[in-house]
Amino acid sequence: MTHRKPNPEPSGQDWFPPVPTDPLDRERRPECRPVPVPRASKDGPHNECADKFPPNRYPGMDVSVGGVRFDALQVGVRVLWEIKTHQFDKYNAFVQNMEIKKELKQIRKERDIAVACGYDFVIGVSTQAHKDALLAEDESLNIIVTGCPR
Repeated sequence: MTHRKPNPEPSGQDWFPPVPTDPLDRERRPECRPVPVPRASKDGPHNECADKFPPNRYPGMDVSVGGVRFDALQVGVRVLWEIKTHQFDKYNAFVQNMEIKKELKQIRKERDIAVACGYDFVIGVSTQAHKDALLAEDESLNIIVTGCPR
């Protein structure tokens, strides 16, 4: 007669809990991982604003996500930033209009990539007039007045 030890029933503790697929799939996409890259801009006041205002997770660096360069990835949250510090208010109406059209093209591309990779996207501008001009063209934008000086 052979004595066998009874096999205990599985308690379920060895199983991994189910995980949501959507956010993790985004994080697993290599192109969506934030990669610090050297600053594109050599503009000191612009770079200082990009480091301090959000604040930037990678001070002194831009961040590449989805093949697009952003001015900052905010510390502690999944928020990518585009910072605008030029003297928009001092431009004449024609130049302001041209600048807004150019910025919107860039901003929409950046926002699309950010959202596709599971990030929020914020535009930081130095003045209320700049914010108002952008919102007049696209009221869906998330814009913060940074007050960063020029």
